[in-house]
Amino acid sequence: MIGHQHFKIYKPFGMLSQLTSGEERQLRKKKFLSELYQFPEGVMPIGRLDEKSEGLLLMTTNGKLTDYINNAGVEKEYLAQLDGVINDAAIQRLQKGVSIGLFGKKYKTKPCKVRIQKPPIGLPAPHSKLRIGVHRANSWVSIILTEGKFRQVRKMTAAVGFPTIRLVRIRIGDQSIDTMKEGEVIQLNRLVI
Repeated sequence: MIGHQHFKIYKPFGMLSQLTSGEERQLRKKKFLSELYQFPEGVMPIGRLDEKSEGLLLMTTNGKLTDYINNAGVEKEYLAQLDGVINDAAIQRLQKGVSIGLFGKKYKTKPCKVRIQKPPIGLPAPHSKLRIGVHRANSWVSIILTEGKFRQVRKMTAAVGFPTIRLVRIRIGDQSIDTMKEGEVIQLNRLVI
């Protein structure tokens, strides 16, 4: 019997975090992970990145590992390019947790690590749909979460007055994006978190 298989992907902007859809006709203009690689049967993404976010996405055939990473408070680090130059007061609010909307209810995010970040070097150029430069002056932050609610980073930065323009996940636990290129898929011998 073959053991579990694991992959790390640099998910591009504009791609859904799923292999395919049962509603192909409605979603035929959408892009799916299956366009990047011939994944084995039973593989699933560990968590999600929304269509307009990019960066590290892990996939595995091990459902127990997926549950562990999603529920055990494993750190996930994001670089967010913000509309506006963020200030210390907004950073402190983010660190303490902010109230966001989640499926029609209010949710207070857990405390997290946030720091101002220099513009990252080595990231692919932003997708043209992001319209970088048509907003106010912008700034970058690193945000490290131990949870992963629906569109959480975007909702958090908007809640303190600095909407996210570009969002890139660069790390999950010990796995990082390193020098991966957009759309690249790397098969891992083991998935150590």
